[in-house]
Amino acid sequence: MSVYAVTGGTGFVGGHLLDHAIGAGHRIQALTRAERPASDGIDWIPGTLGDRESLHALAEGTDAIIHIAGAIRASDRAGFAAPNIEGTQAVIDAARKAGVRRVIHISSLTAREPDVSDYGWSKAESEKIVQDSGLDWTIIRPPAVYGPGDRETLELFAMARRRFLVLPPAGRTSLIHVQDLSRLMLASIGANAASGAIYEPDDGTPDGLSHVTFGKALGRAVGRPVMPLSVPAPVIRLGARADRLFRGENAKLTPDRARYFCHPDWVVNPALRPPADIWTPSIPYETGLAATANWYREQGWLP
Repeated sequence: MSVYAVTGGTGFVGGHLLDHAIGAGHRIQALTRAERPASDGIDWIPGTLGDRESLHALAEGTDAIIHIAGAIRASDRAGFAAPNIEGTQAVIDAARKAGVRRVIHISSLTAREPDVSDYGWSKAESEKIVQDSGLDWTIIRPPAVYGPGDRETLELFAMARRRFLVLPPAGRTSLIHVQDLSRLMLASIGANAASGAIYEPDDGTPDGLSHVTFGKALGRAVGRPVMPLSVPAPVIRLGARADRLFRGENAKLTPDRARYFCHPDWVVNPALRPPADIWTPSIPYETGLAATANWYREQGWLP
């Protein structure tokens, strides 16, 4: 049995990772802001990325650290820097102090384009910290992640139910189901070939999907014919300002997100896909989107 330290274990991706790790017989030490009831296989460590004592307690006695936590929305560059850059440095420092050599860092495909958004910039900077750490690291850059429990893509499914889907300008994107991503995190820990590697995983769809193809697939997943509407970038940016005006800090479409949504190429680099002897995707997007829609219905999140 291995013991893994996990940041971000209370979130969408982290929750699936914890389920997979425990199911595989591992034990987890997971960081949490709020008090949580005892869970089989999980030792909850109270604290945040800004609490160095908690991070040391998190890392102590573990075989590897899987660093998932970070901000995907913020009002300005500083709002991304604190959790994504400074938080990553704190995790690396905790690993060193606890004598943990193996680190799996969950970045983002947006790190390839640090000039497009503050979020992408912060993830690119976090990668530099990991690469310069002197530790045994693997960096994973997921594309758009979806699956049961995800509230970020729920609104797209809801729009598809209404048969009218507003999408960014013409472009292409890759997708990955959260369960496939979780399997890759675990598979990377013990794989010698993964040491010092940067991976861009996806569901195996060559060249990804056009935004229109993705929109129509969402329609099939919810059982509705959908009219995808590709909206010009200036309109998307205007929508972001309106969302901030009406929902304030709860806005989902921030100006920063609008910038990277409008970027035309979020398709993984085939040369950076994980080797097949380490991991291969098992959930194609048609199957995964349909299963996710069913899960939303079962939970009452989607009519």
